[in-house]
Amino acid sequence: MDFDLSEEQSLLRDSVAKLLAGSYSFEQRKAYRALPGGYSREMWRQFADLGLVALPFAEADGGMGGGPVDVMLLMEFFGRHLVLEPYLATAVLAGGCLRHGASEAQRAEWIPGLIGGDSTWALAHAERAARFDLTHVAATARREGDSWIIDAGKSLVLHGDTADRIIVSARTGPATAGGSGVDLFVVDAAAPGVSRRGYATQDGLRAADVVFRGVRVADSARLSAEDGMATLQRAFDEGIAATCAEAVGTMECALEITVEYLKQRKQFGVAIGSFQALQHRAVDMLVMVEQARSMTYFATMSVAETDPAARQSAMSAAKVQVGRSGRYVGEQAVQLHGGIGVTEECSVGHYYRRLTLLEILFGDTHHHLGRLALAGGLRGE
Repeated sequence: MDFDLSEEQSLLRDSVAKLLAGSYSFEQRKAYRALPGGYSREMWRQFADLGLVALPFAEADGGMGGGPVDVMLLMEFFGRHLVLEPYLATAVLAGGCLRHGASEAQRAEWIPGLIGGDSTWALAHAERAARFDLTHVAATARREGDSWIIDAGKSLVLHGDTADRIIVSARTGPATAGGSGVDLFVVDAAAPGVSRRGYATQDGLRAADVVFRGVRVADSARLSAEDGMATLQRAFDEGIAATCAEAVGTMECALEITVEYLKQRKQFGVAIGSFQALQHRAVDMLVMVEQARSMTYFATMSVAETDPAARQSAMSAAKVQVGRSGRYVGEQAVQLHGGIGVTEECSVGHYYRRLTLLEILFGDTHHHLGRLALAGGLRGE
C-alpha cells in the first residue's frame, strides 16, 4: 500500500509545520491559555486564512475539499504543539454535523462564516447520565407552531463557553424503524434561555456545561438531511479518527522530549540515557507510538466506510490501541523525567495530561474494548 503523500498534502504539512514552529512554542502556548476564552483569536484567524478550517469541507460549500488524510496530517501537528484553538469542536464535530446533516440551503447559510473564521461552533450532546452511550438523549424538543422549544442539559461541551453557535441534540419523538427520534438543532449561543458554565479541563483546554431552558428556534434551525443519531455517529467517528491522529502527534513529541532529556540528564557523572534499562523503556515507548500510528492510519482510511457497523468497529479498535499507547507513553515520559515531570514548568507533564483527556474522549479504552467485543471484532477480518 502506498503511504506517500501527494504534492498538496506535502505542502499542507510543510505550511502547518512552519506556522506552528514559529507561533506555538511552549511559552507562547502558556500565553494563549491566559487569554480570554483560553486560546488565541489571532491564531484562529491565521488557521482560517490558511484554509485549515475549510479543509474538511467540500469545495461546493466553499471548503478545500480535503479528505481524512489531510485532517490526520493537520491533527498530528496540533498534537505536537498542544494547540488550544477550537478546531476539533468547530471544524470536525460541529462541522461534521453540518456536512452530513444539513441541507444545501443550511450549509450555504452557516458554513461560509465557520470556515472564514468569523464564528466558532460547538456540539452539545453528552449528558451526565449517559456515560459513553451515544444513544442516551434525555433532552427534548417539542414543536410549537413553526418553531421548536428545546429543554436540555448538556455537559462537557468542548469550547462551549466561547462558541457563537451550538448544535444541540434533542429527542423529538420515540425511536422507530425509520429513525432514532433524535434531531439536531442549531442554536445561537446568545439566545434567551441558554446558560453556560465554562471551566478549564485538566489539559488546559476549555469546556462548558450548557443548559437550554425553553429555548425557541425556528424549524429552519433543525438539521434535516439525515437522521440525527446517524449524523452524530458519523461526526463522532470523524472525531475519533482526528483525535487518534492528535494523540500520535502528542506521543511522538513526548517521546522526543524524553529522549533528549535522557541524553542531557547526568547521574554518577554520565548521561542517564547510557543506562540500558532506560534505553529499553525508550524503545518500548517508540514501539507504542508506532502501533498507535498504524491504527490511526486504519481509522483514517475507515472514515469513508459506508457500512456504519464496520466503520464503528474500526474506530473502536483504533481507540483501544491509541488509548493504551497514550497512557503508556505518557506515564513513561513523566517517570523518566522524575519529579520535574509533574511540574507546570515542564512541558512533558502537559503532554501527558492531553493524552489522558484524549483517552476518555468519545469513550475510554474499556468502553471501546467492550463495544468491539460485542461486535465480534473487526468487521471483514
